[in-house]
Amino acid sequence: MSYKSLLTVLTSPKTASAPLSQIVALADYFDGHVEALCLGVDRTQTGYYYAGTNALVLQETLARAKEEATAIQAHAEDVLSKSGVIWSADSGVAQIADLGRHVAQHARFSDLVVLGKPYGRDRNIEAEPIVEAALFEGRAPVLVVPDKAKVLSRPKTVIVAWNESVEALTAIRRALPFLTAADLVRVVVIDPPKHGLERSDPGGMLSQMLARHGVTCEIDVLSKTMSRVSDILNRHAIDTGSEMIVMGAYGHSRFREAILGGATRNMLEQAKVPVFMAH
Repeated sequence: MSYKSLLTVLTSPKTASAPLSQIVALADYFDGHVEALCLGVDRTQTGYYYAGTNALVLQETLARAKEEATAIQAHAEDVLSKSGVIWSADSGVAQIADLGRHVAQHARFSDLVVLGKPYGRDRNIEAEPIVEAALFEGRAPVLVVPDKAKVLSRPKTVIVAWNESVEALTAIRRALPFLTAADLVRVVVIDPPKHGLERSDPGGMLSQMLARHGVTCEIDVLSKTMSRVSDILNRHAIDTGSEMIVMGAYGHSRFREAILGGATRNMLEQAKVPVFMAH
C-alpha cells in the first residue's frame, strides 16, 4: 500500500508553502503524482445585495476570483517545476457555497489530501470547508500540516489516538504506509473505559494487528488530566518527540452539510505536528 495520487487544494499563495513542501516530500518518497487544485474563491453572498446590483457584484467578484486562481496556479507551478516530482496543476473558480463539490470531486480520486492548517493567521473562510469536504464528502484521508511543522517524508515516531471507534480504526488503516515505515508507533489510550471490550488490555488487539504488518508498537495509557483530549495528545506528541498524530475525524450533519466536531476542531487549532485524519 502506498500513496500514489496526492492532492493539495490551494486558495492563497500566503498559505501554500507548508502543504506544497510537504506534498513534494511525500511524492518523492512514495514515487507519487502531485495534483495541485488552485481555486479562486468568490467569498461574497450576492443574494444579500439589491437585485439590480447582483449582476455587477457577481461580475466583479468572479473576475477577482479568476485573478486569484491564476496567481495561485503560477505560484504552485513555480514551486512544483523545481521539485523533480511528477505533477499537474489545475485552476478554477468556485463560490464559497459550492466549494465542497469541487474539492470532493478531486479528493475522492486521491490516495491522500495534503492541506494547510485551517485556523490561524492569513486563513480565509474557505480553509475549514475545504478540510471538511475532503474528509466527509470526498471520503479521503487528509494530512493537515501546521505552518512551522517539520517537512516529513517518513515520520520516525507516530502517535495513534485509539478510542475503539470506527473512525479511529479507519484512520489507522488509511495511515498504514506511514505506520509501517515508522520506527515506533505509540498507541495512545486516554482513560480507557472500565467496562469496555478492551478493559483488560487497552490497545492490545490494535497493536497485535499492526505488529502483523511489521509495525513496532508501544501502548501509552494516559489519564485525562486536561479537559480536552486534543490538548493531551498534543502535549504527549511534544513530550515523546512524535512527528505525526493519527486520529479519526469526527463531524455531524447540519443542514445536510458535514462539519468538523469539537474534538477534531480543537486538535487542528492546537496541533504543532502534522495530523493525519480519516472518517
